[in-house]
Amino acid sequence: MLAPSQSEEVIRLEKVVKIYRVGEVITYGLRGVTLSVRKGELISIMGPSGSGKSTLLNMIGLLDRPTKGRILIDGVDVSKLNDKKLAYIRNRKIGFVFQQFNLINRLTVLENIELPLIARGIPRAKRIPIAIKALLAAGGDKSWLKKRPNQLSGGQQQRVAIARAIVGSPEIILADEPTGNLDRASAKTVMETFLKLNEQGQTIIIVTHDPEIANCTRKIYLLRDGVIIRVVDPDPEKCIISTVR
Repeated sequence: MLAPSQSEEVIRLEKVVKIYRVGEVITYGLRGVTLSVRKGELISIMGPSGSGKSTLLNMIGLLDRPTKGRILIDGVDVSKLNDKKLAYIRNRKIGFVFQQFNLINRLTVLENIELPLIARGIPRAKRIPIAIKALLAAGGDKSWLKKRPNQLSGGQQQRVAIARAIVGSPEIILADEPTGNLDRASAKTVMETFLKLNEQGQTIIIVTHDPEIANCTRKIYLLRDGVIIRVVDPDPEKCIISTVR
């Protein structure tokens, strides 16, 4: 069910610390996290609320900078890059999927999926076939293309969000609670989509509170108080695809 992991390291965090300061109050988001993700891996990050899961994903996705430590993407230390270079890497190398979908209801499904390509300056005539291919790869249907996101079900919207994440052929997909707002059947469909993408060699990191989602991945990293406390082998029998009929 899972794609074989490749040897090439695409993400490395070295003793990453994130501190938030509000006046004189200091809060630790991460406390020295070291993590290595190789090409083609499918991993999950679990932990209680406030454990640092989203903070860790934001660090990997270059949406925030570490207070201390290094983050390397394809061997490049991105911790020292300026905002323009970080934005370039995000657009080329990373696709994001969020719990709230983050789709724009005044745009059609097609226009939502095209957005990362617009940022690259790709002409519309070339964008359209790429966007359609991404939607089909994400388990979507061409009949959705002219609809607005709010005309679709939650599971369908999440597949559109996945299509937008993969349309630019990023090396890495980061998913933050991607099934949190979905019923079990829709969550199963979305997880099947991630597994299919992983089988094609896509590197995927999923933050989740749901053991049935985490057990579909290759490794489960348990986070508590901003620290990875252990790595757990998943139980495929407890994967949502095995438990939802």
